Amino acid sequence: MNTVFLKSKTLSYARFAGVFIMLLMLSACARNPVLLQSTYSDLPPQVELRSVPFYAQTEFQCGPATLAMVLNHQGVAAKVDQLIPQVFIPGRDGSVQPEMLATVRRYEKLAFPIRGTMDTLLGHLAAGDPVVVMQNLSLPIYPMWHYAVAIGYDLPNETLILRSGEIERHTISFSRFDATWARTERWGFVVAEPGTLPTGVTPRNALEAISAFEEAHGPQATLSSWQAFVERHPTNAVGQFALGNALYADQQPAQARQAFALATDLNPEMGAAWLNLGLILLQQEEFDAAHGALTKAASLGGNVQAKARLALDTFK
Repeated sequence: MNTVFLKSKTLSYARFAGVFIMLLMLSACARNPVLLQSTYSDLPPQVELRSVPFYAQTEFQCGPATLAMVLNHQGVAAKVDQLIPQVFIPGRDGSVQPEMLATVRRYEKLAFPIRGTMDTLLGHLAAGDPVVVMQNLSLPIYPMWHYAVAIGYDLPNETLILRSGEIERHTISFSRFDATWARTERWGFVVAEPGTLPTGVTPRNALEAISAFEEAHGPQATLSSWQAFVERHPTNAVGQFALGNALYADQQPAQARQAFALATDLNPEMGAAWLNLGLILLQQEEFDAAHGALTKAASLGGNVQAKARLALDTFK
């Protein structure tokens, strides 16, 4: 009896030690993120987006539930049951990021990945945008992936407010949240209407989000988003080029020509912009200018070179 008792007691201590060590490891990662001074001075001290609806998340279905919350907040009548087959991957017991973003686009909204900092996250909340965040609630070697919706914060108390799991208003310290968020490389996104560009989204993330929307819905449906992008980033050559394509698809060749010309001014090495500019000039029978633009495109190489040379053959 004593042997059995001692063995059981030893195992009990072993289990306790294992859990205790894990808690120590988890706590060691929970350090207060250093916020910019401008975050404290420029943002409201407290924000809570109470209008964001709540749907309790059952096992492995936090992805569909979080999508339903942010889509409903944008006026989309999407139900959790409708979203499950679109994002849930049974073999992975959950949803992965590409399916989450693609599902937003299927409902004709844009999904903008955010810059992975607490300052940016709080800035989006202050601007009125709930943020879907991905967390790892366990250790990196034994991940427990989880999606939640950040809906508010309290700067003086350094706490974040989440719609998470079965808790409608889950408050968590900045430090504990950031520890779980960091294990996903601080991945998150906001949802926006076409033609709007959330404050704080980087130019690269915006370009990728709008391009993905364009691939799903076409350039005409994306025109207002490219216009919003170049209004925010007028010196971005890729944005001007994309705007030119959308304007041309919308049967606005004169405005498209201006956008392509500006793209070549901003980046003289952008062969695709020279090619499209040359083709429009050719259609408008401005042959000398067209020849110059197409010659420039042909000289830059890349996959547009053959098209530029083919267009130049019309001058022979």
